Amino acid sequence: MDVILLERIERLGQMGDVVNVKDGFARNFLLPKNKALRANAENLEFFEKEKINLEAKNLKLKTEAETVSEKITVNNYVIIRQASDTGQLYGSVNSGDIKEKLIEEGFIIEKNQVVLDRPIKEIGHHVIKVKLHPEVTSNISIYISRSTDEADSLIKGETTKVIEIDNQEVILEEIFEEGAIPDDVNDEDSILDENVNLEDDQEEDVPTLEVNKDIPSEEDKDKSGT
Repeated sequence: MDVILLERIERLGQMGDVVNVKDGFARNFLLPKNKALRANAENLEFFEKEKINLEAKNLKLKTEAETVSEKITVNNYVIIRQASDTGQLYGSVNSGDIKEKLIEEGFIIEKNQVVLDRPIKEIGHHVIKVKLHPEVTSNISIYISRSTDEADSLIKGETTKVIEIDNQEVILEEIFEEGAIPDDVNDEDSILDENVNLEDDQEEDVPTLEVNKDIPSEEDKDKSGT
């Protein structure tokens, strides 16, 4: 089917171009989305009359998209998901999830504007393209992580391995009651001091035997003949 493009279509043509496309693509996408008109005499005449208005409308939409692009690209977008120790997600993140995240942040985005070849299946920093306009495409930073702390570390450029070590340290501290770990637990001198004090205490606690002077010794007994 021959159609007249009403806007730039990537890998197809510019506004006003007459191109040949598959019937299904025209009926299911281009025509219902008002991105093209059937290429016949009546529509060609209509396009020539409305060309100036269409170009002005397209310029306005492009300018608005460029304004949105400046705002959407300065943010970091965090999506929290469960994942294994190796970073593999239990599931995946798709274009619909990214669309919902952008809407949550105040941007009006359709799912088909998020350019994603395949679902994301691992934690980390992912650069995703968002088509705000046929002539305006933005790159946004998506950070997929298991927690907000991990996301902060990813944004700072730290590795997930460091995060796992930190988590282990936190868990270790949680085993003890608050305040149960002495400040000098790693102080070798303090441990030695405690051992010395313990020995001193033990010496003080040992009772001493007093000799009763009134009891005669064996030598005295022999001298007295008893």
